[in-house]
Amino acid sequence: MSTLFAFLDKSHSLAPPGYNRWLVPPAALSIHLCIGQIYAYSVFNQPLTQLIGIREPAEGDWTLVQVGFIFSIALFCLGASAAVFGKWLERVGPRRAMFTSALCFSGGFVLSAMGVKFHQIWLLYLGHGVLGGIGLGLGYISPVSTLIKWFPDRPGMATGMAIMGFGGGAMVASPLSIWLMEQFKSPLDIGVWQTFLVMGGLYLCFMLFGVFTVKIPPSDYGIRFPSGMTKDYGLRSSPNPQSFVIPEGNLIPKSIDANTAIRTPQFYLLFCVLMLNVTAGIGVLGQASVMIQEMFSEKVVGASRAVSAAAAGGFVGLLSLFNMGGRFFWSSLSDRIGRKATYAIFFLLGAALYFLVPLTGQMGSVVSFVVAFCVIMSMYGGGFATIPAYLRDKFGVMEVGAIHGRLLLAWSAAALLGPILVNYLREWQIEELQLPAAQAYSVTMYIMAGLLVVGFVCNMLIRPVDPKYYYKQATP
Repeated sequence: MSTLFAFLDKSHSLAPPGYNRWLVPPAALSIHLCIGQIYAYSVFNQPLTQLIGIREPAEGDWTLVQVGFIFSIALFCLGASAAVFGKWLERVGPRRAMFTSALCFSGGFVLSAMGVKFHQIWLLYLGHGVLGGIGLGLGYISPVSTLIKWFPDRPGMATGMAIMGFGGGAMVASPLSIWLMEQFKSPLDIGVWQTFLVMGGLYLCFMLFGVFTVKIPPSDYGIRFPSGMTKDYGLRSSPNPQSFVIPEGNLIPKSIDANTAIRTPQFYLLFCVLMLNVTAGIGVLGQASVMIQEMFSEKVVGASRAVSAAAAGGFVGLLSLFNMGGRFFWSSLSDRIGRKATYAIFFLLGAALYFLVPLTGQMGSVVSFVVAFCVIMSMYGGGFATIPAYLRDKFGVMEVGAIHGRLLLAWSAAALLGPILVNYLREWQIEELQLPAAQAYSVTMYIMAGLLVVGFVCNMLIRPVDPKYYYKQATP
């Protein structure tokens, strides 16, 4: 046991001279592809509301609103744990943080399986919500922090490589979850708790691959810049990763520690930018499977064109694909056109698409609906992948992991606000206004469009950080 803990030490994960930095992305992806399962959680929503009734909800079954809280709690704990443990991650290194993430995330599946088995929803809140959410937070920031330090010349691409795995996790998890539930299903059991146990074991194994293979660069790799780069890390030529130039004087260019970063106006503008971009997508993503089935049900478009549960699962997987691809595409594009311009596209195009979504439902056009949300999800994912590079541009790489962790509290806020806008507005319109389920999403879509307009204004207000906040080395 002592050998294992020693192996997890930061000193034991230091890359040797001449180490190829392109060996690090697979370790990051192994973590993010697993924790990205949370984006496919909506495939469990309907089964979790039919644990007693099996074929349909029965007395004593949980409601969709009760089940929806699991997704919200998990993402709230993701942001909260990332903020709380960000400084700890910088101190102990990614290997120990990723190991802790693997234990928490897989342990959340085991605890949730017990909750389903004994029909105690508080165990799901504690399992997938709190414990799994902590695993999400640690697993999310540790690979990102590591990659952005390995690739100071291409920060957008680097964060895209890691975070696209988080967006693509649902592409694996959605069909896997459905297939496992089918295998375990019986006339008396819907097969959810067994599925949770199997997935917990599988994810633990894959996450441990990342733990044992991750490497960190030399301690000065992200602070002292490779030769061939300007002082703001702009690439002039292909750098030699092992060749460094020490900056003149004791002022480290564009390096700001985490405690100082949260005192700058740029941090809070970026906080609003991320929160509004996430809020506009996360509520819809958590109910994607249910939404498309309700908007295009037999009562609305007819039996021949209705979207089935299996097709809805495919839609969730398709959103995952665009979520994943958008993370790499948009973050890489941001290296060329800039972070501010990239976010401006997210907000303006996203607002227009959200405004048009209700029209696709009125037209009965499933294709238009799917296309609109695929583009929206690509920008939603792209926002996550671009924000670490945005932070690096403003605050440097010295404690970018800790700063990123604190900024992810915006994700926590969005995890509460987004689902509330979708779930509660939907319930209120159906119960109080007697609207059909298919029409209960229109107001929500218009609100999402408005939030993105506010986000556009916040993004345009972001300016360079005042040099008075730059970190100064102690003079000998």
